[in-house]
Amino acid sequence: MTFQDLGLIAPILRALTEAGYQRPSPIQERAIPPALAGRDVLGCAQTGTGKTCAFAAPILQRLSAVPRPGRRAIRALILTPTRELAIQIGESFADYGKHLALRHTVIFGGVGQSPQVEALTKGVDILVATPGRLMDLHNQGFVSLDSLEIFVLDEADRMLDMGFIHDVRKILKWLPAQKQTLFFSATMPPEITDLVNQLLHSPARVAVDPVSSPVEIIRQRLYYVDRGNKTKLLASLIREEGAKNALVFTRTKHGANKVAGDLNKAGVTAAAIHGNKSQTARQQALADFKAGRITALVATDIAARGLDIEELSHVFNYNLPEVPETYVHRIGRTGRAGRGGTAISFCDCSETSCLKDIERLIKRQIPVVEGHPWPMEQREPVVKDARGRAVNPEDAEARAAAKERRRSRDAANKAAAAVRKAQAPEPPVVRASALPEVSAPKKRTGRRDQRASATLEEALTATAPRTPQTPASCSDFQRPDPLSSDVIMDATARLLAPRRSASPAPAAPAEPGSGRKRRRRKKTAQPAPAPAVPSAAPAPKKSKGKNAPARQRRPGGGRRHGPPEIRRSTQKDSTEQSSLMRPYYLSDDK
Repeated sequence: MTFQDLGLIAPILRALTEAGYQRPSPIQERAIPPALAGRDVLGCAQTGTGKTCAFAAPILQRLSAVPRPGRRAIRALILTPTRELAIQIGESFADYGKHLALRHTVIFGGVGQSPQVEALTKGVDILVATPGRLMDLHNQGFVSLDSLEIFVLDEADRMLDMGFIHDVRKILKWLPAQKQTLFFSATMPPEITDLVNQLLHSPARVAVDPVSSPVEIIRQRLYYVDRGNKTKLLASLIREEGAKNALVFTRTKHGANKVAGDLNKAGVTAAAIHGNKSQTARQQALADFKAGRITALVATDIAARGLDIEELSHVFNYNLPEVPETYVHRIGRTGRAGRGGTAISFCDCSETSCLKDIERLIKRQIPVVEGHPWPMEQREPVVKDARGRAVNPEDAEARAAAKERRRSRDAANKAAAAVRKAQAPEPPVVRASALPEVSAPKKRTGRRDQRASATLEEALTATAPRTPQTPASCSDFQRPDPLSSDVIMDATARLLAPRRSASPAPAAPAEPGSGRKRRRRKKTAQPAPAPAVPSAAPAPKKSKGKNAPARQRRPGGGRRHGPPEIRRSTQKDSTEQSSLMRPYYLSDDK
Protein backbone atom coordinates (compact mmCIF):
# COMPACT_ATOMS: atom_id res chain seq x y z
CA MET A 1 0.00 0.00 0.00
CA THR A 2 1.14 3.52 -0.80
CA PHE A 3 0.25 6.92 0.65
CA GLN A 4 -1.75 7.64 -2.48
CA ASP A 5 -3.95 4.63 -1.70
CA LEU A 6 -4.80 6.21 1.67
CA GLY A 7 -6.57 9.13 -0.04
CA LEU A 8 -4.10 11.95 0.66
CA ILE A 9 -4.13 14.99 -1.63
CA ALA A 10 -1.32 15.87 -4.04
CA PRO A 11 0.40 18.67 -2.00
CA ILE A 12 0.78 16.35 0.99
CA LEU A 13 1.96 13.44 -1.17
CA ARG A 14 4.59 15.64 -2.78
CA ALA A 15 5.78 16.81 0.67
CA LEU A 16 6.00 13.22 1.95
CA THR A 17 8.03 12.22 -1.10
CA GLU A 18 10.41 15.13 -0.55
CA ALA A 19 10.77 14.08 3.11
CA GLY A 20 11.83 10.58 2.05
CA TYR A 21 8.64 8.66 2.85
CA GLN A 22 8.04 5.71 0.53
CA ARG A 23 5.47 3.41 2.12
CA PRO A 24 3.20 3.99 5.12
CA SER A 25 3.86 2.22 8.42
CA PRO A 26 1.19 -0.06 9.96
CA ILE A 27 -0.05 2.67 12.31
CA GLN A 28 -0.33 5.06 9.36
CA GLU A 29 -2.21 2.55 7.22
CA ARG A 30 -4.83 1.99 9.91
CA ALA A 31 -5.14 5.48 11.43
CA ILE A 32 -5.13 7.81 8.40
CA PRO A 33 -8.35 6.60 6.64
CA PRO A 34 -10.68 6.95 9.69
CA ALA A 35 -9.03 10.25 10.62
CA LEU A 36 -9.68 11.59 7.11
CA ALA A 37 -13.33 10.51 7.49
CA GLY A 38 -13.67 12.66 10.63
CA ARG A 39 -13.93 9.81 13.15
CA ASP A 40 -12.31 9.74 16.58
CA VAL A 41 -9.21 7.56 16.65
CA LEU A 42 -7.65 5.65 19.54
CA GLY A 43 -4.14 4.63 18.57
CA CYS A 44 -2.01 2.32 20.70
CA ALA A 45 1.50 1.86 19.36
CA GLN A 46 5.02 2.00 20.70
CA THR A 47 7.30 4.93 20.08
CA GLY A 48 9.06 5.24 16.75
CA THR A 49 6.26 3.73 14.64
CA GLY A 50 5.29 6.91 12.77
CA LYS A 51 2.40 8.21 14.90
CA THR A 52 3.15 11.86 14.09
CA CYS A 53 2.49 11.39 10.39
CA ALA A 54 -0.59 9.32 11.24
CA PHE A 55 -2.36 12.37 12.70
CA ALA A 56 -0.50 15.27 11.02
CA ALA A 57 -1.38 14.35 7.43
CA PRO A 58 -5.17 14.00 8.08
CA ILE A 59 -5.23 17.29 10.01
CA LEU A 60 -3.53 19.17 7.18
CA GLN A 61 -5.87 17.71 4.57
CA ARG A 62 -9.08 18.35 6.53
CA LEU A 63 -8.22 21.95 7.42
CA SER A 64 -7.10 22.82 3.89
CA ALA A 65 -10.32 21.38 2.41
CA VAL A 66 -12.52 23.91 4.25
CA PRO A 67 -10.61 27.21 4.55
CA ARG A 68 -12.02 29.90 6.83
CA PRO A 69 -12.06 33.50 5.65
CA GLY A 70 -11.07 36.36 7.91
CA ARG A 71 -8.66 36.29 10.84
CA ARG A 72 -7.05 32.91 11.49
CA ALA A 73 -8.33 31.05 14.56
CA ILE A 74 -6.92 27.93 16.22
CA ARG A 75 -8.65 25.01 14.49
CA ALA A 76 -6.38 22.14 15.60
CA LEU A 77 -4.60 21.63 18.94
CA ILE A 78 -1.90 19.02 19.52
CA LEU A 79 -1.07 18.52 23.21
CA THR A 80 2.23 16.80 24.01
CA PRO A 81 4.15 16.24 27.27
CA THR A 82 7.70 17.43 26.49
CA ARG A 83 9.26 20.43 24.81
CA GLU A 84 11.45 18.32 22.52
CA LEU A 85 8.49 16.33 21.28
CA ALA A 86 6.51 19.54 20.71
CA ILE A 87 9.35 20.97 18.62
CA GLN A 88 9.62 17.80 16.55
CA ILE A 89 5.88 17.71 15.92
CA GLY A 90 6.08 21.32 14.77
CA GLU A 91 8.89 20.40 12.38
CA SER A 92 6.78 17.55 11.00
CA PHE A 93 3.87 19.89 10.31
CA ALA A 94 6.29 22.23 8.56
CA ASP A 95 7.57 19.37 6.36
CA TYR A 96 4.19 17.81 5.53
CA GLY A 97 2.38 21.12 4.98
CA LYS A 98 5.02 23.07 3.10
CA HIS A 99 2.82 23.20 -0.03
CA LEU A 100 -0.34 24.27 1.84
CA ALA A 101 -1.49 27.71 2.95
CA LEU A 102 -1.90 26.71 6.60
CA ARG A 103 -0.04 28.32 9.46
CA HIS A 104 1.14 26.59 12.65
CA THR A 105 3.17 27.48 15.74
CA VAL A 106 4.65 25.74 18.79
CA ILE A 107 4.42 27.00 22.37
CA PHE A 108 6.25 25.51 25.38
CA GLY A 109 7.72 26.65 28.66
CA GLY A 110 11.31 27.34 29.63
CA VAL A 111 11.66 30.27 27.20
CA GLY A 112 10.23 33.76 26.96
CA GLN A 113 6.64 34.00 25.82
CA SER A 114 6.93 37.17 23.72
CA PRO A 115 7.74 35.45 20.36
CA GLN A 116 5.03 32.87 21.00
CA VAL A 117 2.47 35.56 21.85
CA GLU A 118 3.44 37.48 18.70
CA ALA A 119 2.85 34.38 16.56
CA LEU A 120 -0.53 33.77 18.21
CA THR A 121 -1.52 37.39 17.68
CA LYS A 122 -0.90 37.08 13.95
CA GLY A 123 -3.22 34.08 13.85
CA VAL A 124 -2.51 30.34 13.48
CA ASP A 125 -4.48 27.37 12.23
CA ILE A 126 -2.58 24.62 14.09
CA LEU A 127 -1.19 24.93 17.61
CA VAL A 128 1.31 22.47 19.13
CA ALA A 129 1.64 23.01 22.88
CA THR A 130 2.78 21.61 26.20
CA PRO A 131 0.20 21.75 29.00
CA GLY A 132 1.90 24.29 31.26
CA ARG A 133 2.51 27.05 28.70
CA LEU A 134 -0.90 26.47 27.11
CA MET A 135 -2.66 27.02 30.44
CA ASP A 136 -0.52 30.09 31.15
CA LEU A 137 -1.24 31.81 27.83
CA HIS A 138 -4.92 30.81 27.95
CA ASN A 139 -5.28 32.40 31.39
CA GLN A 140 -3.63 35.55 30.04
CA GLY A 141 -6.14 35.71 27.19
CA PHE A 142 -3.73 35.00 24.31
CA VAL A 143 -5.18 31.58 23.41
CA SER A 144 -8.81 31.05 22.39
CA LEU A 145 -10.05 27.52 21.67
CA ASP A 146 -13.63 28.38 20.79
CA SER A 147 -13.12 27.58 17.08
CA LEU A 148 -11.32 24.28 17.66
CA GLU A 149 -12.21 21.46 15.24
CA ILE A 150 -9.55 18.78 15.90
CA PHE A 151 -7.86 17.85 19.18
CA VAL A 152 -4.87 15.49 19.44
CA LEU A 153 -3.55 14.11 22.72
CA ASP A 154 -0.16 12.55 22.03
CA GLU A 155 1.76 10.31 24.46
CA ALA A 156 -1.14 10.25 26.92
CA ASP A 157 0.51 7.71 29.22
CA ARG A 158 3.60 9.93 29.42
CA MET A 159 1.30 12.77 30.48
CA LEU A 160 0.21 10.53 33.34
CA ASP A 161 3.78 9.65 34.33
CA MET A 162 4.88 13.30 34.37
CA GLY A 163 1.90 14.45 36.44
CA PHE A 164 0.15 16.37 33.64
CA ILE A 165 -3.07 14.39 33.73
CA HIS A 166 -4.79 16.94 36.01
CA ASP A 167 -3.75 19.80 33.71
CA VAL A 168 -5.10 17.83 30.74
CA ARG A 169 -8.47 17.48 32.45
CA LYS A 170 -8.60 21.26 32.99
CA ILE A 171 -7.74 21.91 29.34
CA LEU A 172 -10.45 19.53 28.15
CA LYS A 173 -13.06 21.74 29.82
CA TRP A 174 -12.04 24.64 27.56
CA LEU A 175 -12.61 22.69 24.33
CA PRO A 176 -15.87 22.73 22.34
CA ALA A 177 -18.14 19.72 22.71
CA GLN A 178 -18.27 19.12 18.93
CA LYS A 179 -14.79 18.21 17.71
CA GLN A 180 -12.73 15.35 16.33
CA THR A 181 -10.36 13.73 18.84
CA LEU A 182 -7.25 11.70 18.02
CA PHE A 183 -5.83 9.90 21.04
CA PHE A 184 -2.42 8.17 21.00
CA SER A 185 -0.74 6.28 23.81
CA ALA A 186 1.84 3.50 24.04
CA THR A 187 0.19 1.95 27.10
CA MET A 188 -3.34 2.01 28.46
CA PRO A 189 -3.28 2.23 32.28
CA PRO A 190 -6.64 2.56 34.11
CA GLU A 191 -6.43 6.35 34.36
CA ILE A 192 -5.94 6.63 30.61
CA THR A 193 -8.80 4.22 29.98
CA ASP A 194 -11.17 6.40 32.03
CA LEU A 195 -10.03 9.46 30.09
CA VAL A 196 -10.63 7.67 26.79
CA ASN A 197 -14.16 6.73 27.79
CA GLN A 198 -14.96 10.35 28.65
CA LEU A 199 -13.29 11.92 25.63
CA LEU A 200 -13.87 9.67 22.61
CA HIS A 201 -17.15 8.84 20.91
CA SER A 202 -17.27 5.54 18.98
CA PRO A 203 -13.55 5.70 18.15
CA ALA A 204 -11.71 3.67 15.54
CA ARG A 205 -9.33 1.56 17.59
CA VAL A 206 -5.88 1.03 16.11
CA ALA A 207 -3.41 -1.20 17.99
CA VAL A 208 -0.06 -1.88 16.36
CA ASP A 209 3.03 -3.40 17.95
CA PRO A 210 2.03 -3.41 21.64
CA VAL A 211 4.54 -1.99 24.09
CA SER A 212 5.43 -5.41 25.49
CA SER A 213 7.01 -6.45 22.17
CA PRO A 214 10.15 -4.41 21.47
CA VAL A 215 11.48 -4.07 17.99
CA GLU A 216 13.05 -7.38 17.04
CA ILE A 217 15.83 -5.88 14.98
CA ILE A 218 17.34 -4.12 18.03
CA ARG A 219 20.31 -6.06 19.43
CA GLN A 220 19.98 -6.13 23.23
CA ARG A 221 22.79 -6.89 25.68
CA LEU A 222 23.15 -6.84 29.46
CA TYR A 223 26.26 -6.22 31.61
CA TYR A 224 26.39 -6.94 35.34
CA VAL A 225 28.66 -4.27 36.79
CA ASP A 226 29.14 -2.49 40.10
CA ARG A 227 27.83 1.04 40.36
CA GLY A 228 31.28 2.59 40.74
CA ASN A 229 32.59 1.02 37.50
CA LYS A 230 29.68 1.87 35.19
CA THR A 231 31.29 4.99 33.75
CA LYS A 232 34.54 3.14 32.99
CA LEU A 233 32.63 0.38 31.22
CA LEU A 234 30.52 2.92 29.32
CA ALA A 235 33.53 4.81 27.98
CA SER A 236 35.24 1.56 27.02
CA LEU A 237 32.19 0.23 25.13
CA ILE A 238 31.69 3.49 23.22
CA ARG A 239 35.26 3.20 21.92
CA GLU A 240 35.14 -0.55 21.24
CA GLU A 241 31.75 -0.45 19.53
CA GLY A 242 32.79 2.51 17.41
CA ALA A 243 29.53 4.21 18.33
CA LYS A 244 28.74 7.01 15.93
CA ASN A 245 26.27 8.50 18.37
CA ALA A 246 25.16 7.11 21.72
CA LEU A 247 22.15 8.05 23.82
CA VAL A 248 22.75 7.33 27.52
CA PHE A 249 19.83 7.18 29.98
CA THR A 250 20.31 7.86 33.68
CA ARG A 251 17.96 7.73 36.64
CA THR A 252 18.44 11.26 38.04
CA LYS A 253 19.38 14.71 36.77
CA HIS A 254 22.39 14.80 39.08
CA GLY A 255 23.49 11.46 37.64
CA ALA A 256 23.20 12.81 34.08
CA ASN A 257 25.50 15.73 34.88
CA LYS A 258 27.98 13.45 36.64
CA VAL A 259 28.11 10.87 33.83
CA ALA A 260 28.55 13.57 31.18
CA GLY A 261 31.42 15.10 33.13
CA ASP A 262 33.12 11.73 33.66
CA LEU A 263 32.83 10.88 29.95
CA ASN A 264 34.43 14.16 28.97
CA LYS A 265 37.29 13.43 31.39
CA ALA A 266 37.68 10.00 29.78
CA GLY A 267 38.01 11.56 26.32
CA VAL A 268 34.47 10.99 25.06
CA THR A 269 32.66 14.18 24.10
CA ALA A 270 29.33 14.29 25.93
CA ALA A 271 26.58 16.66 27.05
CA ALA A 272 23.69 16.32 29.49
CA ILE A 273 20.04 17.10 28.81
CA HIS A 274 17.31 17.06 31.47
CA GLY A 275 14.55 19.13 33.04
CA ASN A 276 16.83 21.42 35.07
CA LYS A 277 18.60 22.60 31.92
CA SER A 278 17.29 25.70 30.20
CA GLN A 279 15.53 25.23 26.92
CA THR A 280 18.38 26.98 25.10
CA ALA A 281 20.94 24.59 26.61
CA ARG A 282 18.79 21.56 25.79
CA GLN A 283 18.32 22.64 22.19
CA GLN A 284 22.03 23.38 21.80
CA ALA A 285 23.02 19.97 23.19
CA LEU A 286 20.52 18.21 20.93
CA ALA A 287 21.70 20.18 17.88
CA ASP A 288 25.35 19.32 18.63
CA PHE A 289 24.42 15.66 19.02
CA LYS A 290 22.54 15.51 15.73
CA ALA A 291 25.36 17.35 13.96
CA GLY A 292 27.95 14.88 15.29
CA ARG A 293 29.86 17.44 17.36
CA ILE A 294 29.40 15.30 20.47
CA THR A 295 29.39 11.50 20.67
CA ALA A 296 27.23 10.83 23.75
CA LEU A 297 24.06 12.57 24.87
CA VAL A 298 23.24 11.79 28.52
CA ALA A 299 19.54 12.20 29.29
CA THR A 300 16.88 11.40 31.83
CA ASP A 301 13.56 9.79 30.93
CA ILE A 302 12.22 13.20 29.85
CA ALA A 303 13.96 12.46 26.53
CA ALA A 304 12.81 8.84 26.28
CA ARG A 305 9.90 9.78 24.03
CA GLY A 306 10.90 13.29 23.06
CA LEU A 307 13.91 12.59 20.85
CA ASP A 308 13.75 11.53 17.23
CA ILE A 309 17.29 11.04 15.99
CA GLU A 310 17.84 9.43 12.64
CA GLU A 311 20.32 6.56 12.47
CA LEU A 312 20.95 6.46 16.23
CA SER A 313 23.42 3.60 16.58
CA HIS A 314 23.49 2.91 20.33
CA VAL A 315 21.28 3.32 23.39
CA PHE A 316 22.82 2.74 26.83
CA ASN A 317 20.72 2.15 29.94
CA TYR A 318 23.18 3.43 32.52
CA ASN A 319 20.45 2.87 35.14
CA LEU A 320 17.58 0.47 34.61
CA PRO A 321 14.15 2.12 34.91
CA GLU A 322 11.70 1.19 37.64
CA VAL A 323 8.79 1.21 35.18
CA PRO A 324 9.26 -1.71 32.75
CA GLU A 325 7.48 0.05 29.88
CA THR A 326 10.07 2.82 30.04
CA TYR A 327 12.74 0.32 29.00
CA VAL A 328 10.90 -0.29 25.72
CA HIS A 329 10.55 3.45 25.11
CA ARG A 330 14.26 3.96 25.76
CA ILE A 331 15.57 1.29 23.40
CA GLY A 332 12.98 2.39 20.82
CA ARG A 333 15.09 5.50 20.22
CA THR A 334 17.25 3.29 18.00
CA GLY A 335 16.08 0.94 15.27
CA ARG A 336 13.63 3.53 13.94
CA ALA A 337 12.03 3.28 10.51
CA GLY A 338 13.29 -0.29 10.03
CA ARG A 339 16.93 0.52 10.75
CA GLY A 340 19.03 -1.61 13.08
CA GLY A 341 20.42 -0.56 16.43
CA THR A 342 22.08 -1.72 19.64
CA ALA A 343 20.69 -1.41 23.17
CA ILE A 344 23.12 -2.07 26.04
CA SER A 345 21.98 -2.13 29.69
CA PHE A 346 23.98 -2.04 32.93
CA CYS A 347 22.70 -3.74 36.09
CA ASP A 348 24.13 -3.44 39.61
CA CYS A 349 23.03 -5.18 42.80
CA SER A 350 20.29 -2.61 43.53
CA GLU A 351 18.64 -3.02 40.10
CA THR A 352 18.07 -6.79 39.92
CA SER A 353 14.37 -6.43 40.76
CA CYS A 354 13.93 -3.89 37.90
CA LEU A 355 15.60 -6.35 35.53
CA LYS A 356 13.16 -9.12 36.46
CA ASP A 357 10.17 -6.82 35.79
CA ILE A 358 11.56 -5.84 32.38
CA GLU A 359 12.16 -9.42 31.29
CA ARG A 360 8.70 -10.39 32.49
CA LEU A 361 7.19 -7.61 30.32
CA ILE A 362 9.11 -8.38 27.13
CA LYS A 363 8.72 -12.14 27.74
CA ARG A 364 12.33 -12.91 27.08
CA GLN A 365 15.69 -12.76 28.81
CA ILE A 366 18.21 -10.16 27.78
CA PRO A 367 21.51 -11.80 26.71
CA VAL A 368 24.20 -11.35 29.37
CA VAL A 369 27.80 -10.54 28.41
CA GLU A 370 30.43 -12.26 30.56
CA GLY A 371 34.14 -11.73 30.82
CA HIS A 372 34.28 -7.94 30.66
CA PRO A 373 36.98 -6.09 32.66
CA TRP A 374 34.66 -4.86 35.45
CA PRO A 375 32.42 -7.74 36.60
CA MET A 376 29.99 -7.22 39.46
CA GLU A 377 31.50 -8.14 42.83
CA GLN A 378 29.04 -6.55 45.25
CA ARG A 379 25.94 -8.74 45.54
CA GLU A 380 23.94 -6.99 48.28
CA PRO A 381 22.76 -3.37 48.44
CA VAL A 382 24.74 -1.25 50.89
CA VAL A 383 22.48 1.77 51.39
CA LYS A 384 19.38 1.04 53.50
CA ASP A 385 16.76 3.19 55.18
CA ALA A 386 15.71 3.18 58.85
CA ARG A 387 13.46 0.17 58.27
CA GLY A 388 16.21 -1.87 56.67
CA ARG A 389 14.90 -1.53 53.13
CA ALA A 390 17.31 -1.07 50.24
CA VAL A 391 17.62 2.50 49.02
CA ASN A 392 18.68 3.25 45.48
CA PRO A 393 22.12 4.87 45.77
CA GLU A 394 21.41 7.15 42.81
CA ASP A 395 18.49 8.72 44.65
CA ALA A 396 20.45 9.07 47.88
CA GLU A 397 23.35 10.71 46.04
CA ALA A 398 21.00 13.08 44.22
CA ARG A 399 19.37 14.16 47.49
CA ALA A 400 22.75 14.72 49.13
CA ALA A 401 23.93 16.76 46.15
CA ALA A 402 20.77 18.86 46.25
CA LYS A 403 21.29 19.60 49.96
CA GLU A 404 24.91 20.56 49.32
CA ARG A 405 23.93 22.89 46.48
CA ARG A 406 21.28 24.49 48.68
CA ARG A 407 23.82 24.93 51.50
CA SER A 408 26.38 26.45 49.12
CA ARG A 409 23.78 28.79 47.66
CA ASP A 410 22.73 30.01 51.11
CA ALA A 411 26.35 30.56 52.12
CA ALA A 412 27.02 32.50 48.91
CA ASN A 413 23.96 34.67 49.50
CA LYS A 414 25.07 35.44 53.07
CA ALA A 415 28.58 36.31 51.88
CA ALA A 416 27.22 38.58 49.15
CA ALA A 417 24.95 40.31 51.68
CA ALA A 418 27.92 40.85 54.02
CA VAL A 419 29.98 42.32 51.18
CA ARG A 420 27.15 44.68 50.19
CA LYS A 421 26.75 45.76 53.79
CA ALA A 422 30.49 46.40 54.14
CA GLN A 423 30.62 48.37 50.89
CA ALA A 424 27.53 50.43 51.67
CA PRO A 425 28.43 54.10 52.41
CA GLU A 426 27.97 55.18 56.00
CA PRO A 427 25.26 57.76 56.62
CA PRO A 428 26.69 61.31 56.82
CA VAL A 429 27.12 62.73 60.31
CA VAL A 430 25.34 66.06 60.57
CA ARG A 431 26.87 68.46 63.08
CA ALA A 432 24.71 70.67 65.21
CA SER A 433 26.30 73.80 63.77
CA ALA A 434 25.31 72.75 60.24
CA LEU A 435 21.67 72.30 61.09
CA PRO A 436 19.38 75.16 60.03
CA GLU A 437 18.05 77.32 62.81
CA VAL A 438 14.54 76.43 63.73
CA SER A 439 12.44 79.06 65.39
CA ALA A 440 10.76 78.12 68.62
CA PRO A 441 7.14 77.12 68.25
CA LYS A 442 4.67 79.78 69.07
CA LYS A 443 2.60 79.38 72.16
CA ARG A 444 -0.93 78.31 71.65
CA THR A 445 -3.45 80.86 72.77
CA GLY A 446 -6.17 78.27 73.20
CA ARG A 447 -8.07 79.54 70.14
CA ARG A 448 -8.59 77.72 66.86
CA ASP A 449 -9.27 80.78 64.67
CA GLN A 450 -5.65 81.68 63.88
CA ARG A 451 -4.41 82.76 60.51
CA ALA A 452 -0.74 83.05 59.61
CA SER A 453 -1.18 85.94 57.15
CA ALA A 454 -3.97 88.33 56.30
CA THR A 455 -3.06 89.07 52.65
CA LEU A 456 -1.38 87.25 49.80
CA GLU A 457 1.52 89.74 49.77
CA GLU A 458 2.17 89.11 53.45
CA ALA A 459 2.01 85.34 52.92
CA LEU A 460 4.46 85.48 50.00
CA THR A 461 6.86 87.58 52.03
CA ALA A 462 6.66 85.23 54.99
CA THR A 463 7.10 82.02 52.97
CA ALA A 464 9.88 83.19 50.64
CA PRO A 465 12.84 80.82 51.24
CA ARG A 466 16.00 82.17 52.78
CA THR A 467 19.27 80.32 52.57
CA PRO A 468 22.15 80.78 55.00
CA GLN A 469 23.96 82.74 52.29
CA THR A 470 20.96 85.06 51.86
CA PRO A 471 20.49 87.23 54.94
CA ALA A 472 17.27 89.05 55.61
CA SER A 473 18.90 92.39 54.97
CA CYS A 474 19.86 91.62 51.34
CA SER A 475 18.22 93.38 48.43
CA ASP A 476 15.21 92.06 46.55
CA PHE A 477 17.37 91.00 43.60
CA GLN A 478 19.45 88.76 45.85
CA ARG A 479 16.48 86.94 47.43
CA PRO A 480 15.10 83.73 45.97
CA ASP A 481 12.22 84.04 43.58
CA PRO A 482 9.06 84.64 45.70
CA LEU A 483 6.83 83.54 42.81
CA SER A 484 8.23 80.02 42.46
CA SER A 485 5.69 77.19 42.60
CA ASP A 486 6.59 75.94 46.05
CA VAL A 487 6.51 79.46 47.52
CA ILE A 488 3.08 80.11 45.98
CA MET A 489 1.71 76.86 47.44
CA ASP A 490 3.09 77.63 50.89
CA ALA A 491 1.74 81.14 50.74
CA THR A 492 -1.70 79.94 49.68
CA ALA A 493 -1.81 77.49 52.55
CA ARG A 494 -0.72 80.24 54.94
CA LEU A 495 -3.38 82.58 53.61
CA LEU A 496 -6.19 80.04 53.84
CA ALA A 497 -5.29 78.95 57.37
CA PRO A 498 -7.53 80.14 60.25
CA ARG A 499 -6.85 83.79 60.99
CA ARG A 500 -5.48 85.19 64.24
CA SER A 501 -7.99 87.19 66.13
CA ALA A 502 -7.17 90.84 66.79
CA SER A 503 -8.72 90.81 70.27
CA PRO A 504 -8.89 87.37 71.80
CA ALA A 505 -11.82 86.62 74.02
CA PRO A 506 -11.16 86.92 77.76
CA ALA A 507 -10.39 83.61 79.37
CA ALA A 508 -10.61 82.53 82.97
CA PRO A 509 -8.12 84.12 85.37
CA ALA A 510 -4.79 82.54 84.65
CA GLU A 511 -2.06 81.76 87.10
CA PRO A 512 1.63 82.06 86.28
CA GLY A 513 2.96 79.35 83.98
CA SER A 514 1.43 77.40 81.14
CA GLY A 515 -2.21 76.48 81.00
CA ARG A 516 -1.50 72.78 81.50
CA LYS A 517 0.55 73.39 84.66
CA ARG A 518 -2.07 75.85 85.89
CA ARG A 519 -4.80 73.24 85.70
CA ARG A 520 -2.64 70.75 87.58
CA ARG A 521 -2.06 73.29 90.39
CA LYS A 522 -5.79 74.02 90.53
CA LYS A 523 -6.53 70.35 91.02
CA THR A 524 -4.05 70.07 93.88
CA ALA A 525 -4.67 73.42 95.57
CA GLN A 526 -8.44 73.61 95.16
CA PRO A 527 -10.05 70.27 95.92
CA ALA A 528 -13.58 71.48 95.11
CA PRO A 529 -14.41 74.28 92.65
CA ALA A 530 -16.70 77.10 93.77
CA PRO A 531 -20.38 76.49 92.95
CA ALA A 532 -21.68 78.40 89.99
CA VAL A 533 -25.08 79.12 91.64
CA PRO A 534 -25.67 80.20 95.25
CA SER A 535 -26.85 77.40 97.47
CA ALA A 536 -30.00 79.31 98.47
CA ALA A 537 -31.27 79.57 94.90
CA PRO A 538 -32.98 76.50 93.49
CA ALA A 539 -31.32 74.82 90.55
CA PRO A 540 -33.06 75.48 87.24
CA LYS A 541 -35.00 72.53 85.87
CA LYS A 542 -34.15 71.15 82.49
CA SER A 543 -36.57 72.23 79.84
CA LYS A 544 -37.38 69.93 76.97
CA GLY A 545 -39.61 72.33 75.14
CA LYS A 546 -39.06 73.95 71.81
CA ASN A 547 -38.23 77.35 73.31
CA ALA A 548 -35.85 76.00 75.93
CA PRO A 549 -33.01 78.42 76.75
CA ALA A 550 -29.46 77.58 75.76
CA ARG A 551 -27.38 75.69 78.27
CA GLN A 552 -25.29 77.82 80.63
CA ARG A 553 -21.52 77.85 80.71
CA ARG A 554 -19.70 77.30 83.96
CA PRO A 555 -17.70 80.24 85.32
CA GLY A 556 -14.60 78.07 85.46
CA GLY A 557 -14.34 78.08 81.68
CA GLY A 558 -15.47 74.47 81.11
CA ARG A 559 -18.18 73.74 78.58
CA ARG A 560 -21.14 71.49 79.13
CA HIS A 561 -22.84 69.56 76.36
CA GLY A 562 -24.66 71.81 73.96
CA PRO A 563 -24.18 74.02 70.94
CA PRO A 564 -20.75 75.64 70.79
CA GLU A 565 -20.43 79.30 71.59
CA ILE A 566 -20.09 81.52 68.54
CA ARG A 567 -17.03 83.72 68.76
CA ARG A 568 -16.55 86.69 66.54
CA SER A 569 -13.45 88.74 66.09
CA THR A 570 -13.41 92.39 65.30
CA GLN A 571 -11.71 91.84 61.96
CA LYS A 572 -14.06 90.57 59.24
CA ASP A 573 -13.33 89.17 55.82
CA SER A 574 -15.23 90.07 52.68
CA THR A 575 -18.06 87.58 53.23
CA GLU A 576 -18.86 89.09 56.64
CA GLN A 577 -19.04 92.73 55.60
CA SER A 578 -22.39 94.37 56.22
CA SER A 579 -22.57 95.56 52.65
CA LEU A 580 -22.55 91.95 51.44
CA MET A 581 -24.38 90.12 54.21
CA ARG A 582 -27.39 92.43 54.71
CA PRO A 583 -29.20 95.03 52.65
CA TYR A 584 -27.85 98.53 52.89
CA TYR A 585 -31.01 99.90 54.47
CA LEU A 586 -30.72 97.65 57.55
CA SER A 587 -28.65 99.18 60.32
CA ASP A 588 -26.97 97.45 63.23
CA ASP A 589 -29.49 98.68 65.79
CA LYS A 590 -32.41 96.93 64.08
